[in-house]
Amino acid sequence: MLDIPTIKLNTEARIPIIGFGTWNLAEGDEVVGAVSDALTTGYRLIDTAKVYSNEHGVGEAVRKSSVPREEIFVTTKLWPGDYGYEGALKAFEDSLQRLGFEYVDLYLLHWPGKDSGKRQEAWQALLQIHKEGRAKNIGVSNYSVEHLEELLKSSEKPPAVNQIEFHPYIYEEQRPILEFCKKYKVVVEAYSPLSGGHALNSITLTDIAERMGKSPAQVLIRWAIQHGTIPIPKSATPERIKSNIKVFDFSLSPADMNNLDELSR
Repeated sequence: MLDIPTIKLNTEARIPIIGFGTWNLAEGDEVVGAVSDALTTGYRLIDTAKVYSNEHGVGEAVRKSSVPREEIFVTTKLWPGDYGYEGALKAFEDSLQRLGFEYVDLYLLHWPGKDSGKRQEAWQALLQIHKEGRAKNIGVSNYSVEHLEELLKSSEKPPAVNQIEFHPYIYEEQRPILEFCKKYKVVVEAYSPLSGGHALNSITLTDIAERMGKSPAQVLIRWAIQHGTIPIPKSATPERIKSNIKVFDFSLSPADMNNLDELSR
């Protein structure tokens, strides 16, 4: 089992620098098995959401694990259909009930949505939940610079995290968000760090992977870490779950990083 490094959020809480995603893992045996394998392997950050329809299974795997609850950083998310102050509070309670927890480590607004007023009300609800200690940290997901600027103007606290899609093929598109978040000490989590598999056959990537003696997936995850983000790879395959976390015994050179950045062009 690996000992995963952590970094500090703007709340002073610490978060593992790699996580395990559960999007598209079916409720029941599939998600329970995958999360259990991930925890056994050494992952300590588990990411779910109401809309994934697997919070119950994630909670079951965490509760059944021999790893103490306080050592596992669990994230879930609020869907825009529940935005508004009261709607957000109710949806949070429902998520807690499905997970079977008294608190979550991170609660995110899943998407900005189209209604500025409702998303701002939802954020106020998250601030209240955080104040009560039932969400140790709060943040956003899929927020653009424009959405982040809106939030920072109206909020007494900045988000701890902005979770966005992040991999070499969209590096240039997402770089302004990455730079903005670094400026305001908002940690970026990278979902789909393996590009949905689209980048895995890139000649640039496979050449680097062969030279490093690593898999293309490991190189992509390492690229995300070296850009200061927290990658959240997902797999239901035990071998890949184990492989994806073995990214702390090598580094990519500045030239390799640049060549992977260039895939976005």
